[in-house]
Amino acid sequence: MKKAPAVDLDELPGHHIRRLQQIAVAIFLQETEATGITPVQYAALQTVANAPGVDQRTLARTIGFDTSTIAGVIDRLQSRGLMQRNASPTDRRVRLLTLTDDGRRLLAETLPGMQRAQARMLAPLPAGDRAEFMRMLRTLVQANNELSRAPSDAA
Repeated sequence: MKKAPAVDLDELPGHHIRRLQQIAVAIFLQETEATGITPVQYAALQTVANAPGVDQRTLARTIGFDTSTIAGVIDRLQSRGLMQRNASPTDRRVRLLTLTDDGRRLLAETLPGMQRAQARMLAPLPAGDRAEFMRMLRTLVQANNELSRAPSDAA
C-alpha cells in the first residue's frame, strides 16, 4: 500500500479558516457570556431589529443559514421571550418576525460585548491592516458564496 503524502496543515487556508471560526466563537461567547446569546442568535436578533417583520426565509438567506436550522434558532429565541412569530396578513403560511421588548433590551445589552469581541478578533493585526483583512474576507466570502450549503443574499 502506498504511503499518503505528507501535507503541512499550516499551509492550508481551510485549516486556518476553521480554526479562526472556532476562535471567533470562543471570543464572542466570552464577551457576551452574561446574555447567553450565541453568534447565530445575535445575527438573527440584529437582522430582525434592522428589518422588523422580516420573514424566516429572508432572515435565513440574509445571514447565510439554511431554513430548517434557522427555525430552531428562532424557536429558542421565541421560547426565551426575545422574538415573536406572527402570521403574514397576506399569506398565512409565512411567519413574520419581530423582537419583543425583552429581545430589544437583550440586543442592546449584548452590543458592547459583541463589539469587544470583534475588536479582540482583530487585535493581533496592526491597526493599518485591519480594513484590508476585512476587505479580503468579504472578497473570499462573496466569491465563494454560491458554494455554501446556505448562500447568503447579503454576500
